[in-house]
Formats: sequence, structure tokens, C-alpha cells
Amino acid sequence: MRIMISAGGTGGGVYPALAVSDALRRLFPNDLNLTFVGARGDMARDLVARSDVRFDGYHEVFAGPLHGLPRRQQALSSAKIMLGVAQSLALAARLRPQVLFLTGGWVGVPMALACWLLRRPIVIYVPDIEPGLMLKTMGRYFARAIAATVADTAQFYPPAKRVIETGYPLRRELLSVSRQDAIQALGLDPDRKTLLVFGGSRGSRSINAAMFGAASTLVGDGLQILHISGRRDWDFVRAQHAQLSDAERAHYRIFDFLPNIGQAFAAADLVISRAGAATLAEYPLFGLPAILVPYPHAWRYQRVNADWLAERGAAIRLDDERLQDELLPTVQSVLNDEARLAEMRQAARALRRTDGAENIARLLAQVAGHGAD
Repeated sequence: MRIMISAGGTGGGVYPALAVSDALRRLFPNDLNLTFVGARGDMARDLVARSDVRFDGYHEVFAGPLHGLPRRQQALSSAKIMLGVAQSLALAARLRPQVLFLTGGWVGVPMALACWLLRRPIVIYVPDIEPGLMLKTMGRYFARAIAATVADTAQFYPPAKRVIETGYPLRRELLSVSRQDAIQALGLDPDRKTLLVFGGSRGSRSINAAMFGAASTLVGDGLQILHISGRRDWDFVRAQHAQLSDAERAHYRIFDFLPNIGQAFAAADLVISRAGAATLAEYPLFGLPAILVPYPHAWRYQRVNADWLAERGAAIRLDDERLQDELLPTVQSVLNDEARLAEMRQAARALRRTDGAENIARLLAQVAGHGAD
């Protein structure tokens, strides 16, 4: 079975692709040729290299974004995509994939066009509830099947399209993390509640800044804070942290990045973060209540994700422009109310699902005309 995986742009596209690739290796150990295609110069190369998944080949083609850019950059991206289509055609003609799997990133445009022209079936995965422009277009015009985290995604595609609720493909390392081990590994006080602040791999300046306005009060309330700044904002967070007192810093731990993010999720009692697609699965996995702050400078994907979790009682949506005024009282209202915290924890656990990667792997095999070993 020959499967080609293509993803890029951000970790939100690459990590699900790696989780599905891992599931394919486990489900089909004796009959699988697995290749990965990223965009030239994209961060996918490093993530794939650091993963434990074995690929039979890694390739790169030219691609670039088109939406929301000045005309000059759009023209440059268009030229890259045209070159990328030619590269993708040559690659797909040589490797003859039985199915192409896309999870996000503009690299999907040349790869999808090439495989469509060569009559190779395409399956896409939509991590967010509402698909982004690329996945919406690919799903509408090119995809044989559309895998989705939740069933609500079907409303964004024509009724005739095959949209299958598979769940989010979680990384295997997240499935084996225990709260007790995580607290010990992170050096946290088991007698204090833990507030996790997580701005994603790139960080969030507005969340990071708002947290230090509330830090002294929250630590004084008896909390401990685990703050993952993101590498881009590390210098700012480190400077703000240095201004806290010694006693406050003792219960306020900062990191630019945590390799095992599952430890932070398992140890936390409440998380403050953006509302990327992974929040739909990773927080329910750990029964972790959330205050979600959708990224304001993009289309509404994160707001839709946040509202979906909030409507089910697992999260509170707090808009970015209200952070400075409302973050502190919102955190206090949740962590000081044991009944409310327990209800949110139970609501999150009710959404827990761990079979997403395997479901998508089996769907790919089905489209490729194969069954499980």
C-alpha cells in the first residue's frame, strides 16, 4: 500500500499527520510504503526529523500562501505553486501513491492538483471545526473523503461530500501520561492547584502580558503557575518573571518550550490558551477545563473551536480584547468554585476520544483498497 502524506504550515497541520502516519505503521506493518511531502523551507522538515515515525522518503516542493497577502506576494506565491505543481506531478507519477492524505498547509495545493490530474484519490483531514480556505477548497473539489474531528464540520461542505467523524489524531505519547508522574517530573507542589498558561509553539504576547498583571494575586491566592511562553516571546516572559519577588517566582515556573507537553496538561487544574484545533482533543483527553482566548487576527476558526467547547461546558471563551480586565476574575471564579471546576472537568472528559489516528489510518487504507493486516 503506497500512501503519500502532505502537511505543513504549522504544528497544527504536521502533528496530526505524524500521528496518522504512526498509526499506519502500527496497523499495516507488512504492507506500507509511506512518504511525506512538505513545502520547501517549511518547518515540517524539523518536526518530521524529530519524530519516531519511519518514512520511506521525504520530499519537498515549492508552495506559498495566497489569501490575505499583497498582490506582489500573491504573484510570487502563484509562481511557486505553478513550479510546485510541476514538481508534484513528477513526484506522484514516479511514486504512484494509492492515496494522498492532506492535513493542512499550502503545500496541499500543488500536491492535490497533481494527484487530481493523475486520478489519484485524495483524503483530507479537517482539524478545526470550520475548515480553513485550503482544506475547504480541497474538500469541495478534490477530496474522495473528508475526515473531521467532529461531525459539525459537515455543514461547511456540500451535502453530497463524504464527511466522516473520526476524532482528532492524538500523538501516542500523550496517552500514557499520569497526573502524579507529571507533577513529580515538573517539580510542582501536589498540595497547590496548578494553572497552566500556554500560548502555543509561537507564543501569545497578549496572554503572556495579561498573566503577569495577575501573577502576584494568583500566587498569593495559593496557586502555582506553569507558564509556557513560546520561543518567540521567551525574552519578554523571562524579563517579566524576573520582576516578581523571590517568593512569587518559587511558585511561578516558566518555560519557552516543553518537549512533553502532555505532562503540563496532566498536572494542570485549569489552562489558559488559544483555541487551536488540538484543544478539541488534548484538553478532553486529560479532563482539563480551559479558558480559551481565540486568536483575533485571523478568520474565525479558533472562535468556532472555543464556542464548541464552551457550549458543552468544558471551557470559557474570553476574547483577546477583554484579557487585561477579565483574566484575573475569570481564573478566580473557576478555581475558587470547586463545584464549577468539577463540572467543567466532567464535561471535558465526556468529550474524550483516543481513536482518531487509527480511524483515519483505516479510512486511508479503505480508499487505497486495502484492509488491516
